[in-house]
Amino acid sequence: MFEGFETRTLAGDGAEIFCRIAGTGEPLLLLHGYPQTSAMWAGIAERLAERFTVVAADLRGYGHSSIPDSTGGEGYTKRRMGADMIAIMRGLGHARFRLAGHDRGGRVAYRMALDHPDAVERLALLDIIPTGEMWDRVDAARMVSSYHWAFLAQPNPLPERLISADPVFYLDHTLASWTKGRSTAPFGSQALAEYRKCFSRPGAVHGACEDYRAGATQDRADDEATRASGGRIACPMLVLWGSDGTPAASGDPLAIWRDWAGDVEGRAIDAGHFLVEEAPEETLDALLDFFER
Repeated sequence: MFEGFETRTLAGDGAEIFCRIAGTGEPLLLLHGYPQTSAMWAGIAERLAERFTVVAADLRGYGHSSIPDSTGGEGYTKRRMGADMIAIMRGLGHARFRLAGHDRGGRVAYRMALDHPDAVERLALLDIIPTGEMWDRVDAARMVSSYHWAFLAQPNPLPERLISADPVFYLDHTLASWTKGRSTAPFGSQALAEYRKCFSRPGAVHGACEDYRAGATQDRADDEATRASGGRIACPMLVLWGSDGTPAASGDPLAIWRDWAGDVEGRAIDAGHFLVEEAPEETLDALLDFFER
């Protein structure tokens, strides 16, 4: 994976952040989601690096990045995770950059666009709607399909002990259940091996649970405070979602995001939740068209 990329571990805002870096041109930061690592971008990162300086980072608590101590999610708010990314990009000399985030990385990304409008030049979000919208739209079907939002947010150590009994089984089940074909087939063998290894390392399950605890508490509060103050995403946005993903069952994702930003475009892609791995060519084309403007 990632032929021609260098790997570096850089200082974030209280965490050590693992990055894969390559390319020339304008900087482009790529953020992964749960329960993955930056390896999710392997299928398209080399081609993106032909046009951009690509930085594919592991979020705190995930992949090869550090797992800061935290209780109740306070160390894993999207504001704090975004501060890590601002720090590493500034450390690399990139005061302003393009940004793409999938799943949890998308939640970090839109918080970054709200908190640091001078840093985020263009924003692409993959298969998410805003955190508060997810909670507000919970019904019987959502409780089943997105049960992990409530489960992972339960107090430590309940989800940690249950998942840690067989983390690879839980990871494989989660990945497969969110694809359109309900299979791990879309995931490259090297990427899948990395997901399994990283999710099994000590503390990784706890870090992911803290991420979701923040999503159930402070992240939602931060979004509500931003909305109450009239805050909006200022940069152009691209919103992509899987035709068989969660946002597709939540109404019109573009209409939802246009309530948060003035310049929003996007479309559905024939996939489940994992657009980059289930439909790499279509996703790559959409990202290049958007980021090259």
